[in-house]
Amino acid sequence: MTASPAESPSETAVPTSGVSRRGLLGLAGAALGGLALGGAGGAITASAVAATDTNTQYPFFGEHQSGIVTPTQDRLHFAAYDITPGTTRADLIALLEDWTAAADRLTRGLDVSETGAVGGPALAPPDDTGEAQGLPASGLTLTFGFGPGVFTDAHGNDRFGLASRRPAELVDLPTFAGDALEEASSGGDLCIQACANDPQVAVHAIRNLSRIAFGRASIRWSQLGFGRTSSTSKAQVTERNLFGFKDGTANITAEETDVVNKDVWVGGNSWLAGGSILVARKIRMIIETWDRTSLDEQEHVMGRTKGTGSPLSGGDEFTPVRFNHAGPDGRKLAMDSHVALAHPDHNHGARLLRRGYNYVDGNDQLGRLNAGLFFLAFQADPRTAFIPIQKQLGHSDLLNEYIRHVGSAIFAVPPGAKPGEHIGAGIFG
Repeated sequence: MTASPAESPSETAVPTSGVSRRGLLGLAGAALGGLALGGAGGAITASAVAATDTNTQYPFFGEHQSGIVTPTQDRLHFAAYDITPGTTRADLIALLEDWTAAADRLTRGLDVSETGAVGGPALAPPDDTGEAQGLPASGLTLTFGFGPGVFTDAHGNDRFGLASRRPAELVDLPTFAGDALEEASSGGDLCIQACANDPQVAVHAIRNLSRIAFGRASIRWSQLGFGRTSSTSKAQVTERNLFGFKDGTANITAEETDVVNKDVWVGGNSWLAGGSILVARKIRMIIETWDRTSLDEQEHVMGRTKGTGSPLSGGDEFTPVRFNHAGPDGRKLAMDSHVALAHPDHNHGARLLRRGYNYVDGNDQLGRLNAGLFFLAFQADPRTAFIPIQKQLGHSDLLNEYIRHVGSAIFAVPPGAKPGEHIGAGIFG
């Protein structure tokens, strides 16, 4: 696949290998009570089909992993994993092989194995949990990443012989001004991003991949997301975040092939070439404070109008921002507004490809809505993209009064796998 819209729907089944015997034993032995489903409880058990075509299929195998420049689906289940102590290099490879075989089937709308949810022995646990039976592929994409802990653990130990393979781009994120990070929503050795147009399909994928990992990796934290807040294709309209504003108007889109090749895909000849770096940030919105703020102040903070999404300097949503230029109502864009500080002109041209989602995790002990934005950004190198942008936002952004960054993680996302290979095979040399 290329970085262009060639990452398009496909109905063609891709040949697949089976899940290993250990992977199937993991399915049988996993305790479902150990899965963290992002705090949504039973709210996700009903299938809520998005307006997009649920029969869409995106092939798992290809030059790049799907789920990056793929048109952003409506639903997300993101999971970060810790590798179980005692897991060997051979165990890790076997896990990636099992995940690859299962992911290929899941993205084609199939159970994780040929035996599936109902085809096995009556006295043994099924291979597949079965809640997605009868549902189409729903545009499911599964995107895998490696955290810093794959290369060395927290004590600096090279547990898999991969320390020398850590890419320079996979840096430890610094502490940013205003961070209020919670360990329960941060870090991870491995990650899986499941995006789909049906929440049940996305959750089913993470649930079964987690069962396959039993004994080798377990969920550290996970997040459910809904109502995408960014578009990765010019064919998609810009959606709104929970503050009611259009989000990600200037997002990189798949059609900008040259920009994607430069700013999203890692270049060079390393094992990560053709892959990307994913930064995940959980951003809680102080909803109650925002809801008591005047419309004029909200627009001043964001730098855009709430209705159309146009910059305060005038025009429509996609009109380029004009600094120090008064709009039709006489207002100018504040230089400490969110739009101004995040603008490429103030960040040496840096741009990100975003796949953000809204989230609501119930309420806190004070009765306030525990909700916000689950921010996902892909880039070739966070040292020249996310990090400098976030440093600037952290110090001066007017929006900081209304948000808190409570979760953070970074992952190296390898290029796509070829049929017959497992995801991330290049990392092992």
